[in-house]
Amino acid sequence: SARLSKQAAADVDDRKGEDGEEVWHALAPPYDALFAWAEGRADPPNVSELPVFRPFMLAHPLEDNARIDLSAYAAEWKWDGIRVQLVRAGGETRLYSRTGDDITHSFPDVAEALEIDAVLDGELLVRGADQGGEAGSFNALQQRLGRKTVSKKMQAENPAFVRLYDVLIDGKKDLRDLGWERRRARLEKLIPMLPNDRFDLSSLIDASSIAQLEALRDEARETGVEGLMLKRRDSAYVAGRRVGLWYKWKRDPLNADCVMMYAQRGSGKRSSFFSDYTFGCWTEDGQLLPVGKAYFGFTDEELKWLDRFVRRNTINRFGPVREVEKTLVLEVAFDSIHASKRHKSGLAMRFPRISRIRDDKPAEEADTIANLEKFVS
Repeated sequence: SARLSKQAAADVDDRKGEDGEEVWHALAPPYDALFAWAEGRADPPNVSELPVFRPFMLAHPLEDNARIDLSAYAAEWKWDGIRVQLVRAGGETRLYSRTGDDITHSFPDVAEALEIDAVLDGELLVRGADQGGEAGSFNALQQRLGRKTVSKKMQAENPAFVRLYDVLIDGKKDLRDLGWERRRARLEKLIPMLPNDRFDLSSLIDASSIAQLEALRDEARETGVEGLMLKRRDSAYVAGRRVGLWYKWKRDPLNADCVMMYAQRGSGKRSSFFSDYTFGCWTEDGQLLPVGKAYFGFTDEELKWLDRFVRRNTINRFGPVREVEKTLVLEVAFDSIHASKRHKSGLAMRFPRISRIRDDKPAEEADTIANLEKFVS
């Protein structure tokens, strides 16, 4: 596959990994020029006039807020959409996801709106009718994700826009070595040049103490944001996660008691364990319907315990999937829950993970679909 080709090229010479990531996105299979460069047989391919993806700078979870010197950091909201990179070069615009996937086809309205050469980092959102034209729920955005074509009607019903965080390149000028504060000033000058129905600027938070920020974070769910970000004012834009530069401080998760329904073997180191679990909640008439699937959150010892439970309580097999006795309650933490036409329950959890094995709780006392519906955003 294309992604395996990229990894193979990076493996030839690890030093070209990040540069190879940028070049790979600008080329097409069979990647002859990329392999020739990686093997030292040719100069790097010239991609200066192509809309090339640059690896994202990422944040560490904030775990010890008392150690943060707030004067060295800027605070801003963590919006509840998907992180994207907009790239325009050579008369062409592309929109990339955090993993470098080209999603331009799903959001042509956004891509067409960028007419200046630049590389911009921001949060892709849709405007919600219930929010008076402000950012809608993630569920509204999800209606447009993964589609090869998006009708004019869908674009009108779920108009997309990008809330900008950063600028990596302005025209021909690479700004990634500049500190965050200088890049932010450059971004503020760019904003008036962009159509305001497709782009706006992520606002900064004026707070003089961690306690103030903590109070705002506690209200994040009610205000429709995912949490807070802290960015060191002098931080260059570097790919990946670098300790001490950027932190994310997400809102607390929601929790529900669910019943394990199905299990499947994991991959990699977990390929010999049943580590992927589908779980459900009860309807009013006593049916158990799936609401999510999780494959992390537990310790190695808990994984071994769960694997034994699956093997001892299998009642049916469907290829790689095992159906189990509906007797084990799992406490599931999740970020949010949304309406879903793909699930019989009509619900789908976002970012579910197993937070606790509730082998002390009878399955009939697990949560109901009706209770989960109260959390739908």
